[in-house]
Amino acid sequence: MPLRQRQEVQEVPRGKPLNPASGSLPNGRPRFFSLEGVDGSGKSTQLALLATALRAQGREVVTVREPGGTPVSDAIRKLLLDPANPIAPAAELLLFSAARAQLVEQVIAPALAEGKIVLADRFGWSTLAYQGYGRGLDERRIRELFAIACGDVWPKHSFLLDLPVAAIAGRLQAGDRSADRMESAGAGFFERVQAGYRAIAMQHPERFTVIDAALPQDSVHSAILTSLGPLLAGG
Repeated sequence: MPLRQRQEVQEVPRGKPLNPASGSLPNGRPRFFSLEGVDGSGKSTQLALLATALRAQGREVVTVREPGGTPVSDAIRKLLLDPANPIAPAAELLLFSAARAQLVEQVIAPALAEGKIVLADRFGWSTLAYQGYGRGLDERRIRELFAIACGDVWPKHSFLLDLPVAAIAGRLQAGDRSADRMESAGAGFFERVQAGYRAIAMQHPERFTVIDAALPQDSVHSAILTSLGPLLAGG
């Protein structure tokens, strides 16, 4: 069952922080995986399917989404996604990082310490794609914030659900709700984000499995399970 949110934050050792000067990212924690992709790519659906499949195998699974997952992070999420809030790119970056820091400290790090599998609907890669490639912010500064917010807590492997930008609008319009602030950023923004995700995956091929998100839902789920199996072997 998902880890319950706790009102009081307990300090959990997270290992050594990243070295901002080196620009390196941690190797990733075993049992920590993220699903990445642009809005409308099906991440939330696939994360739920994956969690159900793993629990059916008798595994303990915690699911989280970004931004959100704690009372503080959920409050930040409301600020970030409200179309009425004009938020500067640098402020947007800092808010996402604050929400992530709280989620890591309060939920992800404790769950990993207890030997549970953590599945994240986005993690730090999304910041490089959205705020780096999408908003044009400096990658070095983004990585410096990773050091503060994440320490060495990072996904062991990530699944990029690759969806053509032309399909984004149709999927979002099919949902029974109004577009949020991020979803309303426009085609040009999403083209940059999509290009960013693909570039990141090419730069880190050992950390990513890229899956065609335009495939049927069952096919995407099967591809994720097939790739995840060896990563969990012995875990």
